[in-house]
Amino acid sequence: MPPIPGSGLAKGLAVTLRTMTRKSVTEQYPDAQPELPPRTRGVIGLFEENCTVCMLCARECPDWCIYIDSHKETVPPAVEGGRERSRNVLDRFAIDFSLCMYCGICIEVCPFDALFWSPEFEYAETDIHELTHERDKLREWMWTVPAPPALDPAAEDPKELVTARKAAEKLAAAEAAATATAAVEAKGDES
Repeated sequence: MPPIPGSGLAKGLAVTLRTMTRKSVTEQYPDAQPELPPRTRGVIGLFEENCTVCMLCARECPDWCIYIDSHKETVPPAVEGGRERSRNVLDRFAIDFSLCMYCGICIEVCPFDALFWSPEFEYAETDIHELTHERDKLREWMWTVPAPPALDPAAEDPKELVTARKAAEKLAAAEAAATATAAVEAKGDES
C-alpha cells in the first residue's frame, strides 16, 4: 500500500507539538556542577613518575598534538663491577588541546600507565595558543582522575603484586636471619 501523501509531515508536526508542550529542564551550570559519568573524557592527566619517555604516545597520536623533549642521563652501576646505564629524563611533556581530538589512543598505547583520562572539563582559554598545556598543568589534572573500579573479590591477585609480595617476604626473611645471626654472634662474644 503506498504511503498517504503528507503523512511524513504530519508525523514531524506531531513530534514538534509533543516537544513544545513538555516542560524544559535547564541545567544551572556555573552554580551547580553537572553529574558526569565515571568514564568522562575531559582532559589527559600525566603521572610523570611512570613516564619513561618512550615516545609511543607522540608517535601514535593521529593529530601530532603531543610534544615531548628529553635528554639522556648516565646512571652509575647498581653493583660493583657493573656497567653504567643510560636513561631518558623527561624535560618537556605538553599537549595542545586545540588540536587534540580526544580519541584516547595515547592513553591506550602507553605501556607504563603514565596517561589517564581526567573528568576535568573547565580549561577554556581566550587565546588558542594558551591551550597547549605543559606537564605541570597535566600533573595537576592527574589528581582529579577517579579511582579505578573495584576488582572482582573472587579474582586472583595481579602477577605484579604477587611477585612484589614474594620479594618483600624474601627480603624480610633475609633481614630476620641476619638479625638472628648477629644476636647469636653478640651472645657468643659475651661468653
